[in-house]
Amino acid sequence: MTPLKDIQKEQHCFHCGDVVVKANYEVDGHDFCCLGCKSVYQVLNQHKLTHYYKYNTHPGISVRKDKSQYFYLADESIANSLLDYKDDHIAVVTFYVPTIHCSSCIWLLEKLHKLHRGITNTRADFLRKEVRITFCHDIIKLKQLVELLTEIGYAPIITLKDTSSKRKKKDSNRLVRKIAVAGFCFGNSMMISFPEYFGLGTFERNYAQLFGVVNLLFTLPIMLYSGQDYFVSSIKSIRQGRLNLDIPLTLGIIVLFLRSVWEILTGSGAGFSDTLCGLLFFLLIGRWVQQKTYHHLSFERDYRSYFPVAVTKIDAGEEKTVALSALQVGDRILIRNNEIIPADAILLKGAACIDFSFVTGESNPVDKILGEIIYAGGKQTEQAIELEVVKPVSQSYLTSLWNDQKNKKGQVSFQSFSNKISRYFTPILLLIAFISLFFWFYIGEPGRAWSAFTAVLIIGCPCALALSSPFTLSAVLSVFDRNGLFMKDTLAIEKMAGIDTLVFDKTGTISTLHQEELPFKGSLPATEASMVFSVCRNSNHPLSRKIVQSLQGTCEMLPISSYAEIPGKGIRAIIKNKEVLIGSYSFVVGTDEQFYKGPGTYVRIGGHVRGVFSMEQKWRDGLESLIKALSSSYELHLLSGDVDRDSSALSSIFPQRDYLNFNQLPADKLHYISGLQQNGKKVAMIGDGLNDAGALKCADLGLAVSDDVNNFSPACDAIMSGTSFSKFCRFLGFSKKAMHIIYCSFAISLLYNIVGMYFATQGNLSPLLAAILMPLSTITIISFTSLTTRLYARKYTL
Repeated sequence: MTPLKDIQKEQHCFHCGDVVVKANYEVDGHDFCCLGCKSVYQVLNQHKLTHYYKYNTHPGISVRKDKSQYFYLADESIANSLLDYKDDHIAVVTFYVPTIHCSSCIWLLEKLHKLHRGITNTRADFLRKEVRITFCHDIIKLKQLVELLTEIGYAPIITLKDTSSKRKKKDSNRLVRKIAVAGFCFGNSMMISFPEYFGLGTFERNYAQLFGVVNLLFTLPIMLYSGQDYFVSSIKSIRQGRLNLDIPLTLGIIVLFLRSVWEILTGSGAGFSDTLCGLLFFLLIGRWVQQKTYHHLSFERDYRSYFPVAVTKIDAGEEKTVALSALQVGDRILIRNNEIIPADAILLKGAACIDFSFVTGESNPVDKILGEIIYAGGKQTEQAIELEVVKPVSQSYLTSLWNDQKNKKGQVSFQSFSNKISRYFTPILLLIAFISLFFWFYIGEPGRAWSAFTAVLIIGCPCALALSSPFTLSAVLSVFDRNGLFMKDTLAIEKMAGIDTLVFDKTGTISTLHQEELPFKGSLPATEASMVFSVCRNSNHPLSRKIVQSLQGTCEMLPISSYAEIPGKGIRAIIKNKEVLIGSYSFVVGTDEQFYKGPGTYVRIGGHVRGVFSMEQKWRDGLESLIKALSSSYELHLLSGDVDRDSSALSSIFPQRDYLNFNQLPADKLHYISGLQQNGKKVAMIGDGLNDAGALKCADLGLAVSDDVNNFSPACDAIMSGTSFSKFCRFLGFSKKAMHIIYCSFAISLLYNIVGMYFATQGNLSPLLAAILMPLSTITIISFTSLTTRLYARKYTL
């Protein structure tokens, strides 16, 4: 017999876990399989990042990739074609890194800035296996960045095509393949199990063991392929210290499989193979329906809703509004102050000072010169500029920004109904299972104890509950979209359902301009009229647009030396060495001069007040009936930046005069919303998205009302077309009914579980009962949510 001391223990690499063939690489008492893994450890140790190894055992990736293969990145044109964004100092790139596999990978990738001072920020997406890196390209080149990633074991997959869209298509096809495999196994397993359901005859009893083994074989593709996403999700959830609905689903799947193996191999029963196959099949169908709904709405939500619906195109010297989807390479566009650049374009005319904070997080505006490329997602902060589109909208970096949750800082935390339920569902399910186990052990029936334990986990699998929310909310999302309300995601629907306080902006939200021409009270010579026209043409504010429309054809464009737009006040510009002020009474006239004070936009040129554009606003159609309908269920507030000239008219519309607030600056609106929330209110802010960005972001639900298709508001949860304003009460009611549908479907699911638990806790759950209850509950929930959602949509005439 070999002495114990002479037995060689198998050594594993401290970094990647591979077997160490030759112990030639050792550092700090750790063995490594190759020089690459040893080097990575030394790099991490040098930068004090060895906590990487505390998150998981052997979290690293074997480092054996040749870095020389990235020689082509030394070509500047090729490197630039891979970038999402680039300016004089900062560049942003997104890589697909398939070796991301655990929380340690995420931790290390988001600490890249410690490995190289040229890297400023890193965001890793575990599900997409993507990493977005912001770096200073004058300190570290793209080739060096890729080599660094390869050196630490995270070599990116690089192609010069749109890999993101390819992966989305690949992921969709992958899900379809999983459904196909699950459907094949489910159908065949059901067919083989039919004799078991209706009683085995003499012939079938002779082949019962064989049928059971064949059924068991059908579960292997389910476990190894179709159901792997649920296992990954559960492991990730446990590592993050939280419970989601995938955990009891995974428990149910594993227990179904193990009990089926035991019963079939020991001959003690028929197993639950058909139930397992059916469970995964219906779950994957639900995921596919949800994914298909999201993909169907992706264009509506990403382009037409959250980014400019349209853009001003210059064609043969004339300005006209065209849909964003119609924008093509080579088109010349006009971008005004505070407008978002919707596609990568070359600067042709004007002084560009671009705020790229939504892209890079850097708040300092960047000056651009004529002929320079300006990337999509930037916001012009000064006078209007003219650009020529060089890349389609669908290929710009802008399209990926809205759905990036990590870009939204300071967002109000919110838990969905499914997340709230999952916190209690899993512990209660495990408690019932263990109580059943100990009870039957206590009375001396161990066989029945294990049967009851596994049966509870099988019947308690929340498959119906897991399907109810996505089916219902996806259908609601589609209904809203067709009616001019564009929600960012299904979570926004749940937020809307929980609102108890509504705060409205006035101008552009509950009121709108309706006159074609604006009479000017005062004296405005032709030259000064051209000054006003030139200044207002650079602004995206609806009042400025109306002034431009009124003066169109009678004025000429004049060069502007300086331009600044002050939110909530007005515009300050310099033309021909004269200061031009356009805006509110307090901003333009002030308190030192005596001048007619009334509704309108005031003009001051060269230190002299020239007059006021008298603007008649009217309330939106159906405002009075809408407010009356809302007042019975919600607390209503008004925040307006205007003077209180409309207070008497609004007092007859809004139920409480004390909640009408005027002369509110953007900061005042934000503080007002915060005060309501501190008093326990669930607040929805309804504004025009121009001066209300802070309030929209602070509120539990931010909803921007848009008449002007060029507006963009990254702070809001939803955008509502101005023509759909009268439907707002119906939207709120429909969102509440959607949650009622989810609650009812949960009750139905719970009823099925109670019936099943009655048999399960007694250890009498038969494969036939499981095969009937689980698919029946799933089909019932899907049918109930689909039909009820459509019925409520008809009831609310949506």
